Amino acid sequence: MLSKEALKEKNTEFWTQFRKSMNSQPSASGRQVNWINYPTGVKDVYMRMEVDGKGARVCFDIQPKDDGVRAIIWEQMMELKNLMQTEMGIEADFNEKSHYWNERLISRIKWEDNRLNYFNDEDIPKIIAFLKDKLVRFDKFYQEYKDILINLTS
Repeated sequence: MLSKEALKEKNTEFWTQFRKSMNSQPSASGRQVNWINYPTGVKDVYMRMEVDGKGARVCFDIQPKDDGVRAIIWEQMMELKNLMQTEMGIEADFNEKSHYWNERLISRIKWEDNRLNYFNDEDIPKIIAFLKDKLVRFDKFYQEYKDILINLTS
């Protein structure tokens, strides 16, 4: 088990390394993107990356305050599910009622590789490659269909 300070240092080193690996990767739109804070263009919709001893995950979180808006976005994502699955290259876990955060229900679409362990230094390059691949694939899909979601919530 790592100390709090050692874990903070590992996290800083990992995310710095990830950011550097993504610096030269443009979006499918041709623009530079801050991949760690991926710009969805939709309020309360986020791309999140998680790494831990149980794997690496890229998550598309839908968490508006209004459950009606969340349901509309979720329904649209379900209509795009097959196109998204094809682009992503692996099956996603679709969970309309994933969890609550700050008293908001979060709907989550998650791509995960649970064979990877963040605390195994040999897995770090594989984790970075997994996150990069899934973000780039998602971006290709999202650039094609994001206007639908933006228009739904405007």
